[in-house]
Amino acid sequence: MPLPSGGTWPPKPLTPIHDQYNVWSTWYEGDPDALAALYGDTRGDHARPANRPSTYRGGIVGGVARFFWGAPTPAGEKRTKLHIPLPADLATTAADLLYSEPPSITVTDTGTQDRINELIDAGLHATLLDGSEVGGALGGSYLRICWDKAIADRPWIDAVHADAAVPDWTWGKLRAVTFWRVLEEDGQERLVHLERHEPGHILNGLYKGTRGDLGKQIQLTSHEATKGLQPVVPTGIKKLTAGYLPCRRPTRRWRRFPAGANLGRSLFEGVEHLFDSLDEVYTSWMRDIRLAKARLIVPSSYLQSNGPGQGASFEADREVYEALEALTSGERMEITPQQFAIRVAEHEQSAMAIVQVILRTVGFSAQTFGMQGETAMTATEVAAKERRSLITRDRMITYQRPELEDIVETWLMLDNKLGSGVEVERPNVVFGDGVSEDTRTLAETANLLAQAQSASIETRVHLLHPDWDETQVADEVERIKEENNIGAVVPDPFALRPPGAFGDQGEGVEPPADDEQDGPPES
Repeated sequence: MPLPSGGTWPPKPLTPIHDQYNVWSTWYEGDPDALAALYGDTRGDHARPANRPSTYRGGIVGGVARFFWGAPTPAGEKRTKLHIPLPADLATTAADLLYSEPPSITVTDTGTQDRINELIDAGLHATLLDGSEVGGALGGSYLRICWDKAIADRPWIDAVHADAAVPDWTWGKLRAVTFWRVLEEDGQERLVHLERHEPGHILNGLYKGTRGDLGKQIQLTSHEATKGLQPVVPTGIKKLTAGYLPCRRPTRRWRRFPAGANLGRSLFEGVEHLFDSLDEVYTSWMRDIRLAKARLIVPSSYLQSNGPGQGASFEADREVYEALEALTSGERMEITPQQFAIRVAEHEQSAMAIVQVILRTVGFSAQTFGMQGETAMTATEVAAKERRSLITRDRMITYQRPELEDIVETWLMLDNKLGSGVEVERPNVVFGDGVSEDTRTLAETANLLAQAQSASIETRVHLLHPDWDETQVADEVERIKEENNIGAVVPDPFALRPPGAFGDQGEGVEPPADDEQDGPPES
């Protein structure tokens, strides 16, 4: 399928998806100005009418306008709304649960394994962390294979965020995908680069248009970033040089919308209004603190004029005042302190209740976010308290493992075509343990297994070193046997042995004759 000749971009059928991407991206970024603009409030200190017609409308427009972030700022006041970055924390936590440790990618061929290790050392772990964090916010991320001899002598894997891609699906499988990036933007005019991945080749195109419209296609040499690219780049392999890692499935929002039915489900889906309510609670809490600042109410006679048009002020640190007379006999010459109470417990309980609903809906345990203390626990206790988070993690792994294995296999195919000569093999990807036992607990377990004679040395080594491959485990087993003389053949000193088998006299030496025995001869 050729690149588009122009028109709306992203394509019009995908407008609802990319509009929603914009909502999730704004919550993930957490910029208060962007949130206010997203939900209808103005930026800065400009006031809007207190009653807007949109707040009385139904549907999406009315619902968005009634968000806390969409409420107008009263005339003459500054916007004091506070944002709590819980959405970003959710995305970061999801990435850490999956890729805090690099996944184990193994094959049977030694040369191929060495090449995969080079790929991991070149930054694959960081790429997976990057894609997984933003993918948690947007529902998924893409991986693509790149190569450039001027940068590296081997191809590498790069992450692309979901709001910069237009996928094509067939029977639930990614058939092709078009990545896009804005190279320049000056007012309404902008330059956009499209990179379309299809089985067997990659297409490149440069377009000069406006926001939302590709405009006309121009030569790739028209911009520094694309002048070295070819319009068509053959890959030499039949597989797609890109893949999609969904956060979770199914996506509830688009399950009956064909264009989005195969996309992943965002961690933010269905809890956007709870993010908004959490910000409202914390904003109210901070308002209590702001209003509760100690203030002094003083008689007007105590105020010192600052000059015409400058108002009057009261010096709180002044120790001596000259004699003042009341202007009227009824005026009381006294200073009244004023300080309001801060509703700490009420706000904290409300905020924690909202946070717990968000975590339960997303699929995380409160313990994962440190809401139940930081006391030391064994891995078994941690697993029990974080069971909900670990279930969510396992579900995410179920969707991402086969996609990751597929993209690494494709990378090996392309690396082979580019001249590395490595043996192509589908790898086995194993994610690290979500909760690791401490070394002391593992050693005690291994010791008990050894005493009960219920596990072999190999099994116990696997228990203590789950990240080791079979070669490392086998070498360690041999070292343990050698150090403890396990398996060595020790001759039985009481066993009957044939002539010539006396080790102390050397091999093949006959026992002494009777007349050669030590002691005096017989008389």
